[in-house]
Amino acid sequence: MSKGEDNSMKERPEELSEQLTAKDVAALIMRVFAPREDERSMAFLVDLPDSVVADSPAWEARRDMVGDWAEGLYDLWARREFPLRVALVLYRNARNNNGELPKVTWSINPRHGRHGMPDNADRIENSMYYALCGGADWFKFRDIFEDHAILVAATEFSATAPLKIAARKYKFRAATMPGFSPAMIPALKLDYELINRRVQRLKELVDDATLATCRFLVDGKVERELRLDLRHRTGHASGGMLTEPGEAGNLPSGETFIVPYEGEIPGDPSRTEGFLPVELDGELVTYRVAGNRAVEVLDPDGSEVAKREALRIVQEPAYANLSELGLGVLGDFGIEPIGEILLDEKLGLHIAFGRSDHFGGTVGPKDFSNPDAVVHIDRVYVPKIQPRVAVLDVSLTTSSGEQLLLMRDGGYVIDF
Repeated sequence: MSKGEDNSMKERPEELSEQLTAKDVAALIMRVFAPREDERSMAFLVDLPDSVVADSPAWEARRDMVGDWAEGLYDLWARREFPLRVALVLYRNARNNNGELPKVTWSINPRHGRHGMPDNADRIENSMYYALCGGADWFKFRDIFEDHAILVAATEFSATAPLKIAARKYKFRAATMPGFSPAMIPALKLDYELINRRVQRLKELVDDATLATCRFLVDGKVERELRLDLRHRTGHASGGMLTEPGEAGNLPSGETFIVPYEGEIPGDPSRTEGFLPVELDGELVTYRVAGNRAVEVLDPDGSEVAKREALRIVQEPAYANLSELGLGVLGDFGIEPIGEILLDEKLGLHIAFGRSDHFGGTVGPKDFSNPDAVVHIDRVYVPKIQPRVAVLDVSLTTSSGEQLLLMRDGGYVIDF
């Protein structure tokens, strides 16, 4: 089973050209979270392949990397060079990006790092296997949330949605790093004070906006326009700083995002409408949007991809929900796409389908046909990812009715 179609490039194992030492990771944790004196523990969360979702070289390399991080930080903690006791928590993968987390986790001794982790969740119950590496303890996710002030989820499938919701309840903080690879390490070394100022400025603008109009040029000749209703909503700034209890967000960071109004107020339907072109697997798919939902798929190429998407919006209506307008800023800092949505969405304009409750919207797991169908999928509009679809411009209609040009030819034109 795949991790869900997205607009990233084909997966490829990344060479370990970049490394973070234990002291680098410790400095990153201190900068991102600024732990308080009464906060004593943190946990790394790692999802495992199973009999349903097969392993991959990139996934295996990520688990090894996080195991090394946990082992290194544990050693620093033991030497009193890091203030937080470290836990290493494993769980069976959720099988979809932003799907619901399983009820059960396993905590293993971080001193064993990568050597203490199995290569498949099905092996976690083999007590003989774990007798060799110090054993594994069973916990409910609720216990993990209650016992650790800081969580870092470097996973295959994004845990951002469930962790955002849980963070509000349990008041922990979480950095989510789905698909993280060594190729993303340069993005962790940027000037996040500057990035944070930019995303805060964008949040101010979308907070005051009632409408966002996005115009696209398809194959250099066909114009498409999508209008996103931003009434009754406020934006979220993700600038790489998670210093308040209850916060959860991506790392690397660098975006402002907002959920389009979904029409939940009686008598006030959503005004989101128009046409959204997306290049998937080299094929063009154009969604006709009405009432903030994709209601039809136009099929200019007669492709199997378009047929698949047409069937999907009928069989899984919650997937058809337009769940996010995202405005990434890392493209202005020279960061290039690498084929992982965690980083790629931070480069520029992106629009998502599916789940929105973790961002303050109304569509959540209850609206999907089953837990394995829950998904939030971003479509990223930068040339190296969607060469057939160019962003002509993005403009905002302010609360006073004025028009503010935000982007032209895929780049920002506002004064940050």
